[in-house]
Amino acid sequence: MPCPYHNNNKRDLEEGIHSDFSTDMSYADYLCLEQVLNAQKPLTNEHDEMLFITIHQASELWIKLAGYEISSAINSLNNGDFGQAFKVIARVKQIFVQLTQSWGVLSTLTPVDYLKFRDALGRSSGFQSYGYRKLEFLLGNKNIDMLKVHKSNEQAYQELSQICAEPSLYDHAIKALATAGFNIDQQCLERDFNQPYKANESVLEAWLGVYHHSEEYFELYELAEKLMDIEDAFQNWRFKHMYTVQRIIGNKQGTGGSSGVGFLKKALDISFFPELLELRTRL
Repeated sequence: MPCPYHNNNKRDLEEGIHSDFSTDMSYADYLCLEQVLNAQKPLTNEHDEMLFITIHQASELWIKLAGYEISSAINSLNNGDFGQAFKVIARVKQIFVQLTQSWGVLSTLTPVDYLKFRDALGRSSGFQSYGYRKLEFLLGNKNIDMLKVHKSNEQAYQELSQICAEPSLYDHAIKALATAGFNIDQQCLERDFNQPYKANESVLEAWLGVYHHSEEYFELYELAEKLMDIEDAFQNWRFKHMYTVQRIIGNKQGTGGSSGVGFLKKALDISFFPELLELRTRL
């Protein structure tokens, strides 16, 4: 008697499946996979260096997408298109969830195995990530001193300088409050956007008004909660980054010259949207 599962372990190539790409664009062509998959170039023969490179390169792609989507959200808010802004902000949250999960893969790198190739990194460090700096500037964590790290890359330096000088996602949210009729201090709307944002009582009062009358100001209420989704997801990413670094190198100095874990811990105290956290206490 023939085995009933005999033919279940083979899937024949269907006649309609295209197999000749001598003149047509293939999947690899469209995604430029030759360049992408040949961009991993370990400097040592240590097995785990490939893991280290792959995690960070993949993270940079996700960070690039997050920056792209936040820029889109800013344009949508500027045009009063809340629906599109909500859509892409929700996507950014999921990108941060994805990035946070990647630290779990990197945490399989043991301290001993990392030390085998750490010296090959020289002074390179994630602190120098152009994509990460762009992301923080877009979200509102402005620090013009951070631009010094990017001076050797003229294109990156110019773009980051421009983003630093422009209103962030939160600045546009505050502008939306003013447009809706809330009394926002003019100094918040016409400030030097190169400078870090400082919590303002008029902004807090406006958000409290939104939350107390959420049905009347539902779009602003939804915007605030979407922003908190980003804050939550981003902070989880920051924390997992810090803890993974601590697990692998302890309190050693970072390769880029920072204090390492101590420097990363300071970032956990920085909020992109301070009034949205404070209003929880005041409600």
